[in-house]
Amino acid sequence: MGSFKLPVSLNSRHGGKFMLPFPTSRLYSPFATGCDNSCDPNTGTRDHRGFIIQTLALGSPCRSSYRSSHERRSQHFTASASAQPLTEELVEDKHLDLSTSGDSIRRRFLEFYAARGHKVLPSASLVPEDPTVLLTIAGMLQFKPIFLGKVPRAVPRAATSQRCIRTNDVENVGRTSRHQTFFEMLGNFSFGDYFKHDAIKWAWELATVEFGLPADRLWISVYEDDDETYSIWHDELGVPAHRIKKLGEEDNFWTSGVTGPCGPCSELYYDFHPEKGYSDVDLGDDARFIEFYNLVFMQYNRNEDGSLEPLKQKNIDTGLGLERMARILQQVPNNYETDLIFPIIEKASNLAKVSYQLADESTKSNLKIIGDHMRAIVYLISDGVFPSNIGRGYVVRRLIRRAVRTGRLLGIKGDGKGNPEGAFLPILAEDVIKLSTNIDPDVKTRGSRILEELQREELRFVLTLERGEKLLEQMLIDALSNAQKNGTVPCLSGKDAFLLYDTYGFPVEITKEVADERGVGIDMDNFDIEMENQRRQSQAAHNTVKLSVENGAELTENIPDTEFLGYSTLSTKAVVEGLLVNGKPVRQVSEGTEVEVLLDRTPFYAESGGQIGDHGFLYVTESGNHKEAVVEVKDVQKSLGNIFVHKGTVKEGVIGVGREVEAAVDANLRQRAKVHHTATHLLQAALKKVVGQETSQAGSLVAFDRLRFDFNFNRPLRENEIMEIERLINQWIGDATLLDTKVMPLTDAKKAGAIAMFGEKYGEQVRVVEVPGVSMELCGGTHVSNTSEIRGFKIISEQGVASGIRRIEAVAGEAFIEYVITRDNYLKQLCSTLKVSAEDVTTRVNNLLKDLREARSEVSAARAKAAIYKASTIISNASTVGSSSKIRVLVESMDDIEADALKSAAEYLVDSLQDPAAVVLGSCPDDKRVCLIAAFSPGVVNLGIQAGKFIGPIAKLCGGKGGGRPNFAQAGGSEPENLVGALEKARDELVSLLSEKAA
Repeated sequence: MGSFKLPVSLNSRHGGKFMLPFPTSRLYSPFATGCDNSCDPNTGTRDHRGFIIQTLALGSPCRSSYRSSHERRSQHFTASASAQPLTEELVEDKHLDLSTSGDSIRRRFLEFYAARGHKVLPSASLVPEDPTVLLTIAGMLQFKPIFLGKVPRAVPRAATSQRCIRTNDVENVGRTSRHQTFFEMLGNFSFGDYFKHDAIKWAWELATVEFGLPADRLWISVYEDDDETYSIWHDELGVPAHRIKKLGEEDNFWTSGVTGPCGPCSELYYDFHPEKGYSDVDLGDDARFIEFYNLVFMQYNRNEDGSLEPLKQKNIDTGLGLERMARILQQVPNNYETDLIFPIIEKASNLAKVSYQLADESTKSNLKIIGDHMRAIVYLISDGVFPSNIGRGYVVRRLIRRAVRTGRLLGIKGDGKGNPEGAFLPILAEDVIKLSTNIDPDVKTRGSRILEELQREELRFVLTLERGEKLLEQMLIDALSNAQKNGTVPCLSGKDAFLLYDTYGFPVEITKEVADERGVGIDMDNFDIEMENQRRQSQAAHNTVKLSVENGAELTENIPDTEFLGYSTLSTKAVVEGLLVNGKPVRQVSEGTEVEVLLDRTPFYAESGGQIGDHGFLYVTESGNHKEAVVEVKDVQKSLGNIFVHKGTVKEGVIGVGREVEAAVDANLRQRAKVHHTATHLLQAALKKVVGQETSQAGSLVAFDRLRFDFNFNRPLRENEIMEIERLINQWIGDATLLDTKVMPLTDAKKAGAIAMFGEKYGEQVRVVEVPGVSMELCGGTHVSNTSEIRGFKIISEQGVASGIRRIEAVAGEAFIEYVITRDNYLKQLCSTLKVSAEDVTTRVNNLLKDLREARSEVSAARAKAAIYKASTIISNASTVGSSSKIRVLVESMDDIEADALKSAAEYLVDSLQDPAAVVLGSCPDDKRVCLIAAFSPGVVNLGIQAGKFIGPIAKLCGGKGGGRPNFAQAGGSEPENLVGALEKARDELVSLLSEKAA
């Protein structure tokens, strides 16, 4: 990638020399509008990127030309009495540095306002103290309490460069020229000090003098009722009326809420295409304009009645987008190609082995996404926001996963240093950290932690990303296929989207993006339902303690990998290498404390490969085997590579770091896990034999009480297939086959035909578990020695969990025996209740169901007769509409009649009243339900009045909905108290419609 260069229009400063692009025959600068061909480009030298490097002396022709033209543009300003005029000496000194780098723009902005009495304050954290917002979204946020009058001002005026995060428009990142998730907001603030005149004039001076923007390219927006601001811009600063736009409240009036401080805004726009003229100008046209400076004049208080009253202390709140100003001054087509972001894009391009300059728009867009997201990710982690599934943590996790997926779309795999299994985000983050010096110097000091967190999170996500992408692809194919067959709009179910989120770590936003690319929608309503169900389950399990190793870097240095002895023994002596309580290292813990114990060696299996962690005990014994301390272990997890974390509770005594313990696994539970793990291997072999070799594993759970096996298959298993799978597995169990377990090179294992466990990564040496003649898999789990130990196998459920994914749950071993005994007891109770033998239960139940159906039919018929009889008593209540056609109309309540009976009554009435007739009936079968029926004869339907369309709005009055055919429709509701009013509304509307149509 040696030929890859920055955009040729990007200006920067290095080693005291000003570097400018070299177009055709003259040295060009956004400032040097008066520079002509007398400025010889040959006096400079071209650097390796194609830039002309030239030292600009004060007396050079180009320099003089620049200063004179620059002064001409600002002559009208220096005459202003309230602004500080620039002397010739000040102008001379100011332009010794012509750099337009992002760092220079930030510095010059802060120095500009510091020279005007502003206290330069540091950026606040991205984690705000304000509880009403998740992240810092604006420069004014740290001053909000002052603006709201809740705290006194510390200084009368201030200036900041504030780091900000906004993710509400994340879908537009990379697709437009200006949308970013992370950006810097340069701001100057007045707390009851200066107001409109100074704020406006300084903004103009900053733009046209300090940054040298041509005045004729600047447009202004003002609030439509703010004549004072308009006058300052037009009458005092001389901005022509045709470049000042008056906009409404939505665009140019700031509020802090329904009530409270508020005021008009004025915004500065840069015009990239002044040749388009002044007619029909839309400042919202991103292709022509960019808003770079917003001035908020906080001058009113909005009362509860909506009225405005002047504030005693008027405030100024401004924001200038650093990246936007850099784009303007560096003359690049978008914010991403500025020196604030482009070095990250350049590194991503190198990793992807593509040229940004030669890339298509899609590739460029993806590179921009990575460049933007990496800044947001690094600064969020630096400010203490770590990836999680809630709140701020979800924001950073979502951005990380979006960056990883985007990188993979670009073809980035590995760390770019020869490791194809490595992480690439840390490589990009190194460049972000290099660029952070003048934004937040603390980022460099936290650099190692940021890189560690990124590597851990990326590798964790990659483990699920590949299979998740395959699953999503299949889901989208199925959705498109089903839509084509059914003539419907392709849509991904909420359950499928949730499976991707919950099981495979796909943020729903990423799923939505991928689906959108394929023209497939998502059922977000059902996704939200699934999400809510998960929250309820999470709350129900809230008492479950989940500890984690927080001080990972420190522990990695001090604690070696745990030696696992659990294949050959269930107990061993071990030394306590570390103790953690709530993720924090401690020296000792006492009775009742929930703790994480790190040992030098262990017989406990740590959860992996689908198999859950062992349970058991850690004993600290004195002489004579007296137990000094006991820790009950309820879970074991791997953390930080191969360190086993034993999670449990101190049941007796005190345990400390350095003590020797007896680590003993619960043998009964280990046996249950072994049985289910080996049974899982047999299940996969049986599935391949019964339904096809193409079937593959898509996830598993090996627990003490059951096993769960997910596999790729596009239909439910048939009953005979399930029976054949069970028969095969129980046959293999009965064959009492000895298992063969050995370690061999991965290449040899693959040649031998070993199947890899789903989602696992393997080194050069692998463990192979073989049931000779039946199954051979790469597996690190624990297994029985002989298939006869499994004793028996039974599938208890088979169902679909996603498009193309089926799930089997089964029991084996002791759990199988318990299942059979429990089911047998249920059958015995049923036989006793029905007074029949087990063989006759099916016949007896079928007879009972037949009797029940007949009884229900009789009851329904009786209800219908009763309803028809009641209808015959109210038929005389029908009224007549129209003089010629004489349409009969009946709208009545029928008390507590059920829906089916109400339908029968309506059919009876519309037939009895004869055509043309319209009947609407309502009832309340109980205190929580409403039933509505509309029945229209052909004559009414022919008038253009349809029952299905008529009944829906009536049902809404009762808290429900409904619809149906033009001649007959029914609806339901949940607000019986509104039925009377709804029927009155129905009667009035029906009479009105029929009268109009009949006329």
